[in-house]
Amino acid sequence: MTFARLLSAFLLVALLAACGGGNSKFRSYKGPAVTSIQVHKGARKMYLLHDAKVLKQYDIGLGFAPEGHKQFEGDGKTPEGTYFISFHNPKSRYHLSLGISYPNLADSAFAASQGKRPGGDIMIHGRSNYKGTNKGDWTAGCIAVRDKEMEEIYAMVRQYTPIHILP
Repeated sequence: MTFARLLSAFLLVALLAACGGGNSKFRSYKGPAVTSIQVHKGARKMYLLHDAKVLKQYDIGLGFAPEGHKQFEGDGKTPEGTYFISFHNPKSRYHLSLGISYPNLADSAFAASQGKRPGGDIMIHGRSNYKGTNKGDWTAGCIAVRDKEMEEIYAMVRQYTPIHILP
């Protein structure tokens, strides 16, 4: 009787592990802390760094009008400058996403001086149902990577990590 109970318990644990394992978009990361992110818009590359050491690099897609700094809502540009990761969104319509703290006070003041809004909701995100190659620039101003890459980034990057977005 004890063997039967042990076997039942083992099978239950195995079944539960099979149901939740492998398909989760949430990963764990135990490596060196990501101390900053660099985005090189012209090269379409994003780097996760620990101090000066590159931990990971990714090919990225940008806003549909990527040249220059984002100034106004709807301009299709990806911002340039130093911001920080403001939040993690596990329910993003683009798989997973990390919020970027755009607009800052200067961005908002400039847009207001022109009688416009600066826009917002700038993220690093996956692509979910987007069927393109992810090599082109297709977002509304965000930084896009493949879904599996976004899972890795989501696990590695903490809130308030600085992000430097360069031309």
